[in-house]
Amino acid sequence: MKILMISAEVVPFAKTGGLADAVSALSIALEKAGHDVKIIMPRYYKIDRKKLTKLDGPLGIPFNYNETWSAVYTTTLPGSNSLPVYFIDHEQSFGREGVYGNPLEPDFHDNVSRFSILCNSAFQLCHKLNWYPEIIHSHDWSASLANVLLKFNQRWKPEFAHTASILTIHNLGYQGNYDKINYPKTGLDWINYHTSGFEDYGRMNFLKAGLISSDILTTVSPTYAEEIQTFEGGFGLDGILRYRNKRLFGILNGVDTEYWNPEKDKRIKQNYTVKSINKKMINKKFLQEKMGLEVNENIPVIGIITRLVAQKGIAELFAPTYGSAYNICASMNVQMVVLGSGETWCEDEIRNLQAKLPNFRAYIGYDEDLSHQIEAGSDFFLMPSKYEPCGLNQMYSLLYGTLPIVRRTGGLADTVQQYCEKTGEGTGFLFDNLTPQSIYDTVGWAVYAWYNKREHIEQMKIRGMKKDFTWDKSAKEYKDVYKFALKNICY
Repeated sequence: MKILMISAEVVPFAKTGGLADAVSALSIALEKAGHDVKIIMPRYYKIDRKKLTKLDGPLGIPFNYNETWSAVYTTTLPGSNSLPVYFIDHEQSFGREGVYGNPLEPDFHDNVSRFSILCNSAFQLCHKLNWYPEIIHSHDWSASLANVLLKFNQRWKPEFAHTASILTIHNLGYQGNYDKINYPKTGLDWINYHTSGFEDYGRMNFLKAGLISSDILTTVSPTYAEEIQTFEGGFGLDGILRYRNKRLFGILNGVDTEYWNPEKDKRIKQNYTVKSINKKMINKKFLQEKMGLEVNENIPVIGIITRLVAQKGIAELFAPTYGSAYNICASMNVQMVVLGSGETWCEDEIRNLQAKLPNFRAYIGYDEDLSHQIEAGSDFFLMPSKYEPCGLNQMYSLLYGTLPIVRRTGGLADTVQQYCEKTGEGTGFLFDNLTPQSIYDTVGWAVYAWYNKREHIEQMKIRGMKKDFTWDKSAKEYKDVYKFALKNICY
């Protein structure tokens, strides 16, 4: 099957979140299953042209009822056999730092132009390569226009007459909502403004148009597929998703088990397996020393790796006088290690907590080595998310024998099984209500089990490490969805 992936970010070239990991990992899994996969993305400023191969001739791209021109570069996706990634080198749009924005301009003023160029270029690239996909698989709002263009501008062409479109929702909270004065930049006629789904209370909404115009919708976990059809989780689009629920599928993301594998991980102090899980203690000692904590194997370490944004439950965890982190560290015999960056108030409060509490240590920013060391060296991993489409860190934690403490939402509910005090069954500790008290109580429950049910803790660690989170299962589910899409194209 010929599959064209369209995404604003792909590991290792550009990443702001789990979307980038998912696109590259799924593409590799599909290629290994025998499919002909190609990826198209922007060439951002930091992607070095010298490491890429330039295609002959420029690419003419429809834009704003006119035409603009771009160079195209290519390389092979690392980790694949020969999977090509094509980079649209439109300097005015992508020759800058940042994927969607930067600290001075969090949402670039010309994002409509930028991602309209990306999506329109996908069809022009197919002509240039003389390669036409059976499936166009777009990811999130920034690529959703491609599916709209397929339905309204391209399907009358014989090359795309039988091409089906898939839109994967990685996070419904980001929709690409802009002033409708920008609509002509998409390349669509005004006659399609309402029928395509762009109209959104007087503005244009990229994701809404993608939800209405795509043949099939997927999202990154079964539970999240249900949650986004509710008023609470739908971000204003739940009605559309309920209407299209026969074409909406929740497929759990996988994990790159070559990169996140305690047996092979070169970023941790000591490798270990299920059979040598006792060696995990060496990583705990290393983490305690590195973060300036008391080295004591009998004190449980709680790890947190997160973006410091509201979605991740940071107010309930860190807010002054309100959050639970201070009370947890002040009243329980635990240690807490935090890695993350984001909202300024939260970064400041984390620094304050570190100054007050000898058992609380943090690194503001991001450090890939430290993220692996926290997973390997912690006993518990805390994720009190308001919503979590899939989540990856809870899966990393399980594979590293680190027990998740999570809110029962989205992919967290699909991947962590509740601990049973009577039998010791389960792989982690879940709670429902996102409040400081719920976080405090659930952490207390886990700490109680640590000190009083150690045999259960050890059984749960081993059970988690044996979990299968590879992309193979997800790729098979996507293959079934692709087949369904080809039989159910919305002409």
